Amino acid sequence: MYSHSTKIRVRYGETDQMGYMYYGNYAQYYEVGRVEMLRSLGMSYSSMEADGIMMPVLELKCKYIKPALYDQEITVKTIIKTLPGVRIFFEYELYNENEELINIGATTLVFVDMKKNKPTNPPENFMEKLSVFFN
Repeated sequence: MYSHSTKIRVRYGETDQMGYMYYGNYAQYYEVGRVEMLRSLGMSYSSMEADGIMMPVLELKCKYIKPALYDQEITVKTIIKTLPGVRIFFEYELYNENEELINIGATTLVFVDMKKNKPTNPPENFMEKLSVFFN
């Protein structure tokens, strides 16, 4: 299993009239979590795309437990529980400043060969970096 945490402060423009983060913004926080997780492994979406691999989202699940509020610093914990194949599964846990779990989510992405426009296996360098966390 591999997990990585990053922090994001809820901005005013991300909230509704109640000061709650708008429900549609949680997917963007998940994306930040994925990007920062890849960066923690020495990878990036742009480097994968430069190598001809893209990772579109196939599925998104989101469960709201408590609202994220304006100006709170939210911890986004991104988790990979199984080594990826053609698909990669991410789970997310969002915590507020009081370390209360406020949201859980999951996304399924697929590795796609950009030239063939077909699913493909993950890049070898990605698997090498990730596999050390799985025994």
